[in-house]
Amino acid sequence: MKKYWLMKCEPNAYSIDDLEKDGVTDWNGVRNYQARNFMMKEMKVGDLAIYYHSNATPPGAAGIMTICKEAYPDSSARDKKSKYYDPKACDEKPIWYHVDVSFVKKFDRYVSLKEIRETPSLSDMMLLKRGMRLSIQPITKKHFDTISKMGNL
Repeated sequence: MKKYWLMKCEPNAYSIDDLEKDGVTDWNGVRNYQARNFMMKEMKVGDLAIYYHSNATPPGAAGIMTICKEAYPDSSARDKKSKYYDPKACDEKPIWYHVDVSFVKKFDRYVSLKEIRETPSLSDMMLLKRGMRLSIQPITKKHFDTISKMGNL
């Protein structure tokens, strides 16, 4: 059964435009156990995700991507030059994982966090809960469809 996700990234680090240009990328650097567990245990090839620009002015939904490779060890955790380096990670016990995502579509219209907040049918999204900072969050098909429609897809 297909699942739906909201995946956050700062646009100055890697934006929807970068994904469109590259076509596919590894969604690495996740260093939160709950977000990692979503990737490891629940994300499957074919799942769809809203690409959300966090720490942007304004933050918001920029487009859609799909999961194209299921979880595998995040090599950036073992790279001493990476900002995502974790000395506890090793080949025998990777700790951190990532998935590959592929570009589907950039929204015709950016959907700001303010618009998401003001949309009653989205009021129960994890994104809108106080203190919710997870970079990967499950969303419902209803949330996915509503945000997609708002983005003029």
